[in-house]
Amino acid sequence: MTTEADGPALTPRTLSPLPQEARPYQGHRAGLVTRLVAAGIDSLVIGLVLMLAYAGFAGLVFLLDPRTFTFPTPGVFFSLTAALTTLVVYLTVSWWVGGRTYGCHLMGLRVVNYNGANMRLLGALLRAVFCAFFPIGLLWAAVNRENRSVQDIVLRTSVIYDWQPRL
Repeated sequence: MTTEADGPALTPRTLSPLPQEARPYQGHRAGLVTRLVAAGIDSLVIGLVLMLAYAGFAGLVFLLDPRTFTFPTPGVFFSLTAALTTLVVYLTVSWWVGGRTYGCHLMGLRVVNYNGANMRLLGALLRAVFCAFFPIGLLWAAVNRENRSVQDIVLRTSVIYDWQPRL
């Protein structure tokens, strides 16, 4: 039991992991710079996944025939297809399961549907395809009064500041 001498009583508000300075922004739509930094981090994650997949494939080729081994040279079409597929799967699963990618997690962002809830599988897939094939649409958040990208407007989604973990 706490007394007046112990200091203020501990409440969920005082125990919040959210810094005091960030609290006014909680739940507001994210701006372009924050979204671009998160997208850049996600691009690095995709690049790392693709490099690891290539290294694993090259290692397998080496194990099968080490005497005549040469590094595989995938074509441009295959590389682009692999990158887009990996990106769409990564974004879809991340937005569907937790509402955020790793980049969004680091920047304190969450992608939500029109009523503020986590996205459903189909909505996450549509948004991921839209973002992968029309990334320039994200720049619309710079000129839109509500900080919404073309993807957000068409699919009725939002990218909001959300530092609170959700169960």
